[in-house]
Amino acid sequence: MRPDSLYTMSRYVDLRSDTVTQPTQQMRDAMASAQVGDDGYGEDPTVDALETRFAAMTGKEAALFVPSGVMANQIAVRVLTQPGDVIVAGRSQHIVSFEMGASARNSSVQFALVDDTNGALALSEVLDIIDAEVDHQPHVAMVSVENTHMPSGGTPWDLNELRALAGAIGERPLHLDGARLFNASVATGVSVKDYADTATTVMACLSKGLCAPVGSLFAGSSELVQRARTERKRLGGAMRQAGFLAAAGLVALETMVDRLSEDHRRARQLADLFAGAFPEAGYDPSSCHTNIVAFNHPQARQIVEELSALGVHGGTVAPRRVRFVTHVGVTDDDVQYVAEVLEKFRPVSR
Repeated sequence: MRPDSLYTMSRYVDLRSDTVTQPTQQMRDAMASAQVGDDGYGEDPTVDALETRFAAMTGKEAALFVPSGVMANQIAVRVLTQPGDVIVAGRSQHIVSFEMGASARNSSVQFALVDDTNGALALSEVLDIIDAEVDHQPHVAMVSVENTHMPSGGTPWDLNELRALAGAIGERPLHLDGARLFNASVATGVSVKDYADTATTVMACLSKGLCAPVGSLFAGSSELVQRARTERKRLGGAMRQAGFLAAAGLVALETMVDRLSEDHRRARQLADLFAGAFPEAGYDPSSCHTNIVAFNHPQARQIVEELSALGVHGGTVAPRRVRFVTHVGVTDDDVQYVAEVLEKFRPVSR
């Protein structure tokens, strides 16, 4: 079906990302009435409450409120490595592929990349890289994992596999990029604390599926978080009366976690629809466990462009990989509309 035939764009179903979410009315009310102070002096009570809450949820000694998930990951690199060190990570993880080379720019480190097609890291590959230090190769300072793993389709880590990885790397730090950690927890039934127990440091985003307007949280030992405060300032992330933002984050943690299951249900419905519409992609919809539908297709960018013209907006995360993401702004009626569009849709031959 051509974008200019049969349908005109009568609606806008935004499946580009869960970052497009809007703060709820309860968040807006909390922001308007938040008690604030100068967080540079440690005097903002609402920021303190948010950090304390996240530290308790993750079982860590302390936490730090930062403007973005990228900054949280970059702070982890700054406090866990030295210039010239190696970080072992999956080749498509956010810290590797979607942070504009920030780890090299900010911390003068390098990555040793392993296959993460299915979301996890092969333990044998990780250990081979660590073992190569004996052969005069650079020091492996940390291992980074992503949970959920966005590029593979929002795949949650198996807790036993994560524990095995953490145990096998010994004293080396493990950083958990948990931008969608709460999605992983809701999908698997594994508590945030159990996931975080495997890691030296952990971060989570408030501004994706949890709908807060701004912010992420970084947690670890008291000593690491104190160092992280210094690195946050060096990176330009120290804020003053940030309690206005932290107030929305508290509401997010209190009210928006359990409802993530609705996003997961709708994503699985969309996964079935996209698998049926593009059988040539070989996409297995049962691989969709959280809120991300992602699959390979030789016409990925064309598909996104033409579906967008019909009001179904997605994106690509690689030249031949499409992604559609559910969130609180996507309704059952929206899913039905996507079904109607896909029933007749075929990419234009080019």
